[in-house]
Amino acid sequence: MRLLLIEDDPDLRQELCRELANRGFATDACDNGEEGLFMGENEPYDIIVLDLGLPDISGMQVLAHWRASGISTPVLILTARSAWHEKVEGFRCGADDYLSKPFHIEELTVRLQALLKRAAGSPASTLEIGRLRLDEARQIALWKENGDWREIELTGIEFRLLRYLMLHPGKKCSASHLLEHVYDFNDEKESNVIEVYISRLRRKMQRNVICTRRGQGYYLDPALLQDD
Repeated sequence: MRLLLIEDDPDLRQELCRELANRGFATDACDNGEEGLFMGENEPYDIIVLDLGLPDISGMQVLAHWRASGISTPVLILTARSAWHEKVEGFRCGADDYLSKPFHIEELTVRLQALLKRAAGSPASTLEIGRLRLDEARQIALWKENGDWREIELTGIEFRLLRYLMLHPGKKCSASHLLEHVYDFNDEKESNVIEVYISRLRRKMQRNVICTRRGQGYYLDPALLQDD
């Protein structure tokens, strides 16, 4: 999943970029409100982490502008401001969650995962469709066969790609659309890379549960994931 981090503290920004990448997020980052405002409006992010105390435009103004413009991307406010009235203002401006500094990266991660599931209409705590389950903590997939779960090792890109497809079952996604959601802005991307990773996932799962619709793209078919 593609994430935008807007944080002006350089040390924290660098640390979060590293930790979020290790946890399966394609992360773009900036250190000011003006740039963050533009990126949030013009790039297809799945989720945004927003600091409030930015050096130019406040995070609250950035968030209010996004919501007024009809941008519904889930936003988690990450800030040192922990007063109750500031939290209330943040939610009124359109925040989806609020985490005060200092914090543990594990808590941030599970909050982001919960927001992504909620945005995709998946209320379950575990990302699971029929016989296919995704272990987000270990970044592996599991396939249920004859009552037992078989572990499927995934690379970082395979994990991001499968997670996106599982969060949007049945949705036809073009290769260019998937590129925008599994790679960050600075990654070098080849034109056929999605096709390559789809083929790898099919081989690893030993099932053709990721389908191709000519002229529309790839999609995960829930019917093919049900028990025989």
